[in-house]
Amino acid sequence: MKGGPWLGLDIGGSRSRARLVAGDLVVAEAEGPSANAVALRPDVVQRRLAGLLGRLDGPRPAVCCAGAAGAEVREAKETYERVLGGLLPGCKVIVVHDTRLVLAAAGLDAGIALIAGTGSIAYGRAPDGREAMVGGWGWLLGDDGGGAWLVREAAREVLRRLDAGSPAGGLGERLLAAARAGDGKQLAGHLHRLREPRDWAALAPIVFEAASADQGAAAVVDRAGAALSSLVEDVRARLGIERPVVLAGGLLLNQPALEVAVRRRLGEGPVRLAAPPVAGAVGLARG
Repeated sequence: MKGGPWLGLDIGGSRSRARLVAGDLVVAEAEGPSANAVALRPDVVQRRLAGLLGRLDGPRPAVCCAGAAGAEVREAKETYERVLGGLLPGCKVIVVHDTRLVLAAAGLDAGIALIAGTGSIAYGRAPDGREAMVGGWGWLLGDDGGGAWLVREAAREVLRRLDAGSPAGGLGERLLAAARAGDGKQLAGHLHRLREPRDWAALAPIVFEAASADQGAAAVVDRAGAALSSLVEDVRARLGIERPVVLAGGLLLNQPALEVAVRRRLGEGPVRLAAPPVAGAVGLARG
């Protein structure tokens, strides 16, 4: 349909965003919790996406592009397609991995996207169309440098201190206070009760707050920068391209210390994503 309407969805690890566009006009936007089909049951995905779309006030879209975390997993992609097909009857539904949205939002056909939010991943596309994706294993297996990983590593640092009978330090004091825990066992118990990665990642600002005066916290941040930079280097090696590198994700764009740690290794070449990834989903829906 020449003038749309086009619907873009950015279904990330912490939250989901929707943008409805007709012609050149953004007619509606909405935001809701994550609907990650790898981390959540299909009924939860259904309920959250229904709630997200229910908050959009506008015409029925002709084409919907959903950039979704976990869409590289066949079962997850099928869940997204089935759920969105049912919620948007008569609409053409395109499901891609959410990393695809970054280059599209930056107006690039080729380059490398480095994303650090709740999780972490790097995606690259060469001028000849070859693609590579590194990381994005999920918070239980990896996502090194992402928010959930950062909090887990910080908690391990604090628990080691407490096991050794050492002071909790600034990092420990902040984590214990956030968890309303009186000791290491209570801290561990609180964290084990957090069932979604976004709940872990919500504690990540604590690590950055402590990093200026707590060497352990600073070391975790530096290791995060090294892990994220390594994702880019792996994509470079696979595709034989160097740049452009686009930095994206709520953690990387909103925590200057992490961005500095990444740039220290990759140089000043990377650019920050200016437009929201959901704009890339709309662009892909337009075709």
